[in-house]
Amino acid sequence: MQTQDRVKVKQVVDGITASQKYLLSMQNPHGYWWAELESNVTITSEAVLLHKIWGTDKNRPLDKVENYLRSQQREHGGWELFYGDGGDLNTTVEAYMALRLLGVSATDTALIKAKSLILAKGGISKTRIFTKLHLALIGCYNWRGLPSLPPWVMLLPDNFLFNIYELSSWARSSTVPLLIVFDRKPILKIDQPINLDELYAEGVNNVRWELPKNGDWSDIFNILDDGFKLAESLNFVPLRNEGIQAAEKWILERQEVTGDWGGIIPAMLNSLLALKCLNYDVNDPIIQRGLKAVDNFAIETENNYCVQPCVSPVWDTAWAIRALIDSGFSADHPAIVKAGEWLIDKQILDYGDWNVKNKQGKPGAWAFEFDNRFYPDVDDSAVVVMALHQAKLPNEELKKQAINRALNWITTMQCKPGGWAAFDIDNDQEWLNSIPYGDLKAMIDPNTADVTARVLEMLGACNLSIPVNNLEKSLDYLLKEQEIEGCWFGRWGVNYIYGTSGVLSALALINPLKYRENIAKATAWLVKVQNNDGGWGETCFSYNDPSLKGQGESTASQTAWALIGLISAGEATGKFAIDSIEKGINYLLKTQKLDGTWEEKYFTGTGFPCHFYLKYHFYQQYFPLMALGRYQAIKQ
Repeated sequence: MQTQDRVKVKQVVDGITASQKYLLSMQNPHGYWWAELESNVTITSEAVLLHKIWGTDKNRPLDKVENYLRSQQREHGGWELFYGDGGDLNTTVEAYMALRLLGVSATDTALIKAKSLILAKGGISKTRIFTKLHLALIGCYNWRGLPSLPPWVMLLPDNFLFNIYELSSWARSSTVPLLIVFDRKPILKIDQPINLDELYAEGVNNVRWELPKNGDWSDIFNILDDGFKLAESLNFVPLRNEGIQAAEKWILERQEVTGDWGGIIPAMLNSLLALKCLNYDVNDPIIQRGLKAVDNFAIETENNYCVQPCVSPVWDTAWAIRALIDSGFSADHPAIVKAGEWLIDKQILDYGDWNVKNKQGKPGAWAFEFDNRFYPDVDDSAVVVMALHQAKLPNEELKKQAINRALNWITTMQCKPGGWAAFDIDNDQEWLNSIPYGDLKAMIDPNTADVTARVLEMLGACNLSIPVNNLEKSLDYLLKEQEIEGCWFGRWGVNYIYGTSGVLSALALINPLKYRENIAKATAWLVKVQNNDGGWGETCFSYNDPSLKGQGESTASQTAWALIGLISAGEATGKFAIDSIEKGINYLLKTQKLDGTWEEKYFTGTGFPCHFYLKYHFYQQYFPLMALGRYQAIKQ
C-alpha cells in the first residue's frame, strides 16, 4: 500500500470516528435521533395567524417570530421556498402578512422591500389558493376568488369514482377540515385587524375575484365552480348539514391523543380552523390538545421562534442506526439496542386510512413522526426494517415478528403499475391535480421510483421475499422509469441524484447481472454530473426544468447519495468508478468540520415538487457517515 493511500485511510478513519462521536452525542436518552426539519416561513406565518384567530397569541412567544422572519428575509426583499430561489411570491406574501399581524408597520424598511418584490411578481391576485385562503380568513381577500368545496363530498361512497380517499393522505387530512371552512367562509375577528390593499398590483378596486383559467380542458372545473357558487347563493346545497357533520366526525376521530392531526402542520392548523368555524371554545380539551400539538412542532431559541411542518424522529433514527452500523458499530452496541427497541415500540398496530383501499393488509408499519397512527408510510417502514435487520436486539424473536408484520403490510400496498407509493395504494387519479383547489399539484400519491427502490433494497438487504409475480412487476415498473440519461426521478429527495442512488442500491441487491446495463448507464450518469470539486449537488429547480438534472453546488448529503449509489453498483458488478468515488470521498473529508459535522445551506428534501421543499438537518450527518463507512469497507 502506498504512503498516500495510508494517509487517506487514516483520514477516513478519523472522519468516521468524529462523525460517529457527534451522532452519538445527539441521541436522545430515550434512544431516538431527531433533528430540525426546516421548510419555508409560511408554516410559521400561518401559525401566527392561527393564534391571532384563536386569541392565544399572548400565550406564545410570538414576538420572537418577528426576529425569525426578519432573519430569513433575503437581500432581494423576499422570502424563499428554498435557499437561493430568488424569492417566492406566496412565501413572501405570507411572511408579510405575519409581520403585519405582529404589529410591524407597512412603512417598515423590510416590508417596503418585500412589497416591491410582491408587486413585481403580480401581487396577491397571482398567489396560490392556500395563500388566498389565509388572507380571506381575516378579510384581506374576497372569498369569491376562492373555489367552492361542497361539503357533500364527505358523503360520497368509497367505491365512487371520486371520494376523499382518492386524495393523497396529506391532501385528505388538510382538505376535510377545509370543507367546513370553505362552507362557512368566515372573516374571523382578531384584536388588531389589518388590510393588505397595498399588495394588489392592479389596485384593490380593480381585482377580479375569480379563479384563473388555463385555456385548456381543465377550465371545465371553473364552470362547475360557478354552479357550486350559484347553489350556495340560493342556499341550495344538497346534504350540506350532513356533510358538515360527517367532516366534523372525521376530524374528531383522527385526532391523536397527543392532539396531532395527520402528523403535519397543515392538517393540524386546518382542523383547528374548522373547529373554530363550528364555534368550539378555546378551552375545549380538543382545542387545547390541538394547540399543544402545534406547540410541540415549534423550535424556540433565545431570540427566535418558528414552527416545523412536521417532525422526523422515526426516519432519523432508522437512518442513524444504519449509518452507525455501516461505519463500524457493532450490531449490539448499547446505542443501537436502545434505538432499535424504541423503533419497535413505535410500530403502528392500528388500522389507518390505508385500509379503505387496501382491504387485505394488516397493521404493522411505521410512520415518520412520534405519533401518526392513521398514516404510516412505506418508505419509513422499509428503512426501519433495514435498520432493525442490521441491529442485534435482546429480543430477536420480537424483532423478527415486527419485521414480518411490516413486510406483509408493504406487500399488500403494491400499486397496480407495479411500484409503491408513500401512504396509499392506487392513489393516482391525475385529473385531481387540475382542479382549481389543487394548484400545488399534490393531490395524489402515485407509485414512485424512489419508494419502490426502497422496498426492493429492503428485500435484498434483509433477505426477504414477496411473491415472484409481485417482484417482477415492481422491477419492470422501475426499469420503465429510468430516464434516457440513465438516472431516476426522486419524488421525496432532490432529485435525480436521490432517485438514482436509491435505485442503484436496490438493483445491486436484486439480480445485478440481469440489470447490469441499467446499472452501468446510471453509474455513467452519476460520474458525468460530478462537480469539479469532487462533490455532487442538484438544485431544486431541476423539478421545474429537467435539463438541470444533477446540476448544482455540491452538498454533503447529495454527495453521499451519489457515493452510496456508485459503491453499491461497484459491489454488485465488480466495476468500481474508483476515480469518481475517491474524489467524492475527498470532498466529504475536506468539507467535514472539526467536530465531525457537515454544513449545507441548500434544501435537499422534497415535500411537493416545485412547491414545497425541506431541509433535514441530519441529512448532512448520517448520509456522509454511511458513505464513508461503505467506502472503508470496500478498501479493506
